[in-house]
Amino acid sequence: MIQLSKLSKAYGERVLLDNVSWQISDRERVGLAGPNGAGKTTMLRMLAGLEEPDAGVVVKPAGLTVGYLPQDGLSHGGRTLRQEATSALQTLVDLRDELHHLEERLTDTSIPDDEHGQMLDRYSEAQERFRQLDGYSLELKVSQVLHGLGFHEDDFDRPTETFSGGWQMRIALAKLLLGRPGLLLLDEPTNHLDLDARNWMESYLEGYPHAVILVSHDRYFLDAVVTRIAEISLSTLTDYTGTYSAYLTARDERVERLRAAKAKQDDEIARMRQFIDRFRYQATKAAQVQSRIKMLDKVVPVEVPVARKRVHFSFPVCPPSGRVVLELRRASKSYDDKHVLRHVDLHVVRGDRIALIGPNGVGKSTLMRLLVGEEHPDSGERIEGHRLVTQYFAQDEAAKLDPTLTVYETLASGSPHSMVPAIRNILGGFLFSGDDVYKRAGVLSGGERTRLAVARMLLRPANTLILDEPTNHLDIDSKDVLLDALADFGGTLIFVSHDRYFVDKLATKVVEIGDGTVTVYPGTYEELRWKKANPGPVDATPLSHPVRAQRSRTRRTASPVPARAAGRRAEGDGRREAQEARKQAQAETRRHQRAEQAHRDRLADLEHRITEREEAVKAIERTMSAPGFYDDHEAAQPVVSRHQALMWEVGQLLAEWEELQTNL
Repeated sequence: MIQLSKLSKAYGERVLLDNVSWQISDRERVGLAGPNGAGKTTMLRMLAGLEEPDAGVVVKPAGLTVGYLPQDGLSHGGRTLRQEATSALQTLVDLRDELHHLEERLTDTSIPDDEHGQMLDRYSEAQERFRQLDGYSLELKVSQVLHGLGFHEDDFDRPTETFSGGWQMRIALAKLLLGRPGLLLLDEPTNHLDLDARNWMESYLEGYPHAVILVSHDRYFLDAVVTRIAEISLSTLTDYTGTYSAYLTARDERVERLRAAKAKQDDEIARMRQFIDRFRYQATKAAQVQSRIKMLDKVVPVEVPVARKRVHFSFPVCPPSGRVVLELRRASKSYDDKHVLRHVDLHVVRGDRIALIGPNGVGKSTLMRLLVGEEHPDSGERIEGHRLVTQYFAQDEAAKLDPTLTVYETLASGSPHSMVPAIRNILGGFLFSGDDVYKRAGVLSGGERTRLAVARMLLRPANTLILDEPTNHLDIDSKDVLLDALADFGGTLIFVSHDRYFVDKLATKVVEIGDGTVTVYPGTYEELRWKKANPGPVDATPLSHPVRAQRSRTRRTASPVPARAAGRRAEGDGRREAQEARKQAQAETRRHQRAEQAHRDRLADLEHRITEREEAVKAIERTMSAPGFYDDHEAAQPVVSRHQALMWEVGQLLAEWEELQTNL
């Protein structure tokens, strides 16, 4: 159990924590919530021992290991990715190296008997310890975590210094997860993760065997992972049991109770002041007046969190586009020898709300640049619809801001006159208030510049929005402002976001990108995940010449066939399609059954081989424990070597068995 006892922390006159006491037990997963600047990161740094409180203490159990992941700023170099990740399991690496060293020395016949016996004893101890720590699956653990966080097998032997900043943070996260500290502190761990990596991370943390405290602006991630929310506000810490969504409801109810208590207290204070002012100079009421003055001195004011004004606004009016908004036909794009997109056909119609998904680096941003016309395909064509007006938000949009303009001027320049009255409200929704609006864009932090770039986009008229990760660096309240605005947007929306909640709320169609192709799934991202988790007949539709397909359907519909004959033909077509669908479903079911049976056969074979090897190990150990076994070094050495080889083989078989069992 970790405890905070009467903890206080301030920076100048700004008090973040005042006399806070709190505790967290082992295996709890706690999310820290609160407005920007409330002290969430400071709390994590004090728990990690990187900052000292002004008063109070952080009490931790003896021997507790603490792992801390900051928001950014970590880098690695001098080793390959595999070596860097494996270094998190240094105890196992050292034991493995010691076992190899002892194995080599045990083959040396010139070593005296006493020393040889001591080495065997140490070898036995180290081997048992290595087995207890699951050292024989060391490489499997490293591989699983790296794959889960989005690294490919080809990356494992790359020098770590060749990875970009976001991937550097993934390396740091991989090392923390492999090290499994007793207290895991994560500050915005999902900032640099795509959707697949976030999904894997959720599952990993759900089964994490120790305490986790994290800060995240991803509402879905918090709901999936945490069992408790601790809100830092008004220099205090308030606990809420349950998910983030449950916390929002409970917090609103608590704030309402505080407001009611505050109003009641204010009324009571006003009555006492009125009594004091009325009878202050009457001798007959002196005792009562003094009593009320003392009561006023003892009143502890009820503090109510400042309610953030919820910003609502409408996009500036823009004439609607034609029915066909954008189209790519057989579009391909390469950079040097890397083929990013091959023969892509994509058809976007008015009103589509399309989420582009796929691991980092598969070509989502490239596809967006092709759609918006910033880049041209190497082959194929881009066709623009009638009256198309686009607004494009690129990943580096913040870098395009004019550093000489103030925050207010940045929004005012280029926005319609009708939207000028809304500028202050929008800035407040994106955390720019008071004198912040007069700051120059050049002095803003990276997160502030991103928020300003998003706010600027919302003020410009367009009938098609193409947004590449607009939610990066936005807190939950700012994301809600953007989400509400986009939900009310009447045009066409194409976007990339790694925020599950954001994707689920907006997307009505999902385009998955991978291996240079695009595949369209009608419906939400949650429905897509369900389809993948419950494979059946293939519903995904690769987009191949949708315009020609539409024209073909139109020609069939317009054919001069008598109604009755057309009905019979349609009925026959329907039966054939239903039969074909059933055949596909049956074939898919048989394929899965064969694959499952192959898995089970392999598992049974592995179990048989593991049992055989373990029996052989026991037999050898009985031989090795016989009196006088080590008297003849030359005769004993092959037996010892055979024992070690069998132990390594059992470890490898167990690792393969565990992986197959997990997949099954």
